[in-house]
Amino acid sequence: MCPKRSPLTRRQLLWEVGGGALGIALAQMGAQGATHHAPKAKRAIFIFCPGGVSHIDTFDYKPELVKHHGKETKGANTITPFFGKRGTVMRSPWKFQQYGQSGKWVSDMVPHLASCVDDITFLHSMVARSNSHGPALFQMSTGFIFQGFPSVGAWISYGLGSENANLPAFVVLPDPNGLPPGGVAHWGNGFLPASHQGVIFGDEKMPIADLHAPSGVSSHAQAATYDLLTQLNQEHLRENPGEDALVSRIKAYELAARMQVSAPGVTDIKGESPATLEAYGLNDPQMRAYGYNCLLARRLIEKGVRVIQMYNGAHFGAPRVNWDAHEDLVGNHGKLARVLDKPTAALLKDLKQRGLLDDTLLVWTTEFGRLPISEGLGEGGRDHNPEGFTSFLAGPGLKKGFSYGSTDELGYKAAESPVTLYDFHATILHLLGLDHTRLTYYHNGLQRRLTDVHGHVLREVLA
Repeated sequence: MCPKRSPLTRRQLLWEVGGGALGIALAQMGAQGATHHAPKAKRAIFIFCPGGVSHIDTFDYKPELVKHHGKETKGANTITPFFGKRGTVMRSPWKFQQYGQSGKWVSDMVPHLASCVDDITFLHSMVARSNSHGPALFQMSTGFIFQGFPSVGAWISYGLGSENANLPAFVVLPDPNGLPPGGVAHWGNGFLPASHQGVIFGDEKMPIADLHAPSGVSSHAQAATYDLLTQLNQEHLRENPGEDALVSRIKAYELAARMQVSAPGVTDIKGESPATLEAYGLNDPQMRAYGYNCLLARRLIEKGVRVIQMYNGAHFGAPRVNWDAHEDLVGNHGKLARVLDKPTAALLKDLKQRGLLDDTLLVWTTEFGRLPISEGLGEGGRDHNPEGFTSFLAGPGLKKGFSYGSTDELGYKAAESPVTLYDFHATILHLLGLDHTRLTYYHNGLQRRLTDVHGHVLREVLA
């Protein structure tokens, strides 16, 4: 005999109980994917710094900036800013020195990452399509400058599936100051099935919202609610066979129930050693939140999460909590780099020490670089520069301690072996065993892919 119906409609009931952990419909586990060729990496961690990190003040050493400091750029060499007044050539406020056996030049803005250069593959000739944050951010996240396309993480989830049936395949760890411009579109599923959208984890105090039932709701009552929902869903499926969105939602409830057991053990870091907590910067109030995200990323990778997307830098506005250093390069980059540097280096070293870097790809990037001239909006700012910037990779299948491509003598434009974002994404997919030309999804009359109709794997950086 059927139980008495709730006065709520089925849609209302799903809405009422669909928030938080139960709302992880967009991250329910898909079937294990198949690679196109033997993969070097099984999973990936993306670290994204919104705002535009200055390559010429971090990893792209340009001694000519010192030589030409204070001079105007003229004629065919004139550099025009995106905002503000055109200034003069501006040397880096930070000192550069060589590190590691590779002798890589890195600034003292990021001394901890500098100690990792022999495990890193630098791409110094990155080129973006737009000098505006919004389109450039979307292109880095999805391959396109417009909204509505699947994110890189969603494509990887779609192509490879999950390694753990009790956790999402694709997890997002936002900056503690908020979401990046464009918000959830940066980890959305676009036109891919809803199960491949990234799932946001919260801060250390509340890693997953509504994971447990509210106080006063017994386990018996919660189980009865699930049973009723299952019955209503199955009845609706019989009446409407082939409704993919509902199938995804049903699987999401099943995953949410499993996560009530599995997730707390992953997000609780009390068992980590004091040395590990110190290495990740958790003893420093300024870097603790980002440091926790880095440590959580390692713990999630250990449990088989396929893709993690982390952020260092958030929304735009005043005061700036991202890398958009229009007015005060030293103050802006110095503050953000202090938070980024130590925990990120700790993550890379920890992955290596535990053997996880043998099958985990670490990707660090920003949407574009900054100009070699001062901007004129304040004391020593730099404007946007999509013509040349730096990203880096670390992990299996790559030449370690290696630098690919270059910008011109001032760091303005990619001069040798320009790398488009299509090439960047194609190479990432290749390392994960996916052919970017074959990883497609039919939508609106086209076989869509992450790299559109462009892109080449950077064979020169492969080991």
